[in-house]
Amino acid sequence: MRRIAVVGASVAGLSAAETLRREGYDGTITLVGEEPEPPYDRPPLSKQVLAAEWERDRLALRTSADLAALDLDLRLGVAATGLELVSRTVELGDGSEVPYDGLIIATGVRPRRLPGEGAHVLRTLDDALTLRERLSAGQRLVVVGAGFLGAEAAAVAWRLGAEVTVLEPAAVPLAHAVGAEVGRMLAQVHVDRGVNLRCGVTVTEVTEDGVRLAGGEEIEADEVLVAIGSLPNTEWLEGSGLMVGDGLVCDQYCEAAKNVYAAGDVARWYNPLFGTSMRIEHRTNAAEQGMAAARNLLAAEGARKPFAPVPYFWSDQYDMKIQAYGFLRGHDEVAVVEGDLGQRRFVAGYRTGGRVSGALAVGMPPKAIRRWRQAITTGAAWHETVRTGVPAADV
Repeated sequence: MRRIAVVGASVAGLSAAETLRREGYDGTITLVGEEPEPPYDRPPLSKQVLAAEWERDRLALRTSADLAALDLDLRLGVAATGLELVSRTVELGDGSEVPYDGLIIATGVRPRRLPGEGAHVLRTLDDALTLRERLSAGQRLVVVGAGFLGAEAAAVAWRLGAEVTVLEPAAVPLAHAVGAEVGRMLAQVHVDRGVNLRCGVTVTEVTEDGVRLAGGEEIEADEVLVAIGSLPNTEWLEGSGLMVGDGLVCDQYCEAAKNVYAAGDVARWYNPLFGTSMRIEHRTNAAEQGMAAARNLLAAEGARKPFAPVPYFWSDQYDMKIQAYGFLRGHDEVAVVEGDLGQRRFVAGYRTGGRVSGALAVGMPPKAIRRWRQAITTGAAWHETVRTGVPAADV
């Protein structure tokens, strides 16, 4: 295997390229990225960058010297437009082709949008800088979507003195992921600061003056941010023969086809730890999955290892730190196992079937939730864990 192509130059793709070199691979690595920027970190976009606390130079994942040391065939500012599995070539938007013996797909996601013109989204550095220029004290910002991204942006805008309205179609923000009780608590944090949070409303389009709701009501705004989720970037794979379904479908090794692997936000893989297929849009998972895909691509027959992580994510809103381990979606029960929900200092445990499947902490030190990671890893029994109030591994 003398030529490996990595399509996608964000965290997952860069992690894969670095792992290939670290594992001793000395062939050609072509790293393709649609954005002209060298690989940079995305989580700060909705926080430090939007708040004007960081400038673009702080986002670089690696220095130019570090990238040079990887000896990459670096193709930035050009998108992948097609894939030929038989001839083993990736077609690029500039008309060129990249031949490969092994391929790692890490093309990430793009924001969902609404009909109409003029709304902001928040995925790229340019997105964040453009919105930052428009935010100031007294500006009216409408945020469509009260998920973690929308909530983080709303918190920053509030701190900058903007008049913030958040519109959410669900009755309780994030209830599908964190549970109704925790979702209501997170929502109340915004309300307490004067953010106008309206739940159970559907935005149908962006207008010149703001947004229009399903019932015809118009809400005026100086700026609109749409944060209603993402779509995996798989269109370029149409006709390739790879299976696509809310992401590129992979097995437990992150393999989609012979010598074709995927990593990061675009990958839907079978996680044997939870016994289900999942697609995770979190930075930690992207880095870990990039490493796993690279190692499995290079591994000898029979030496590959399943990618079975405990997903982790965090969110910063106002003075509140949120951390979570596990796979919270589809849980059967949630219970506060430490601290107090009303004081906004607690750990909540999540049950799926008879096991502990996740834990979320607000306002707690890292060690308070980190110990629950082991309980999730071992599939600790829910009843015993919650009865003692301590992860079973610590009893």
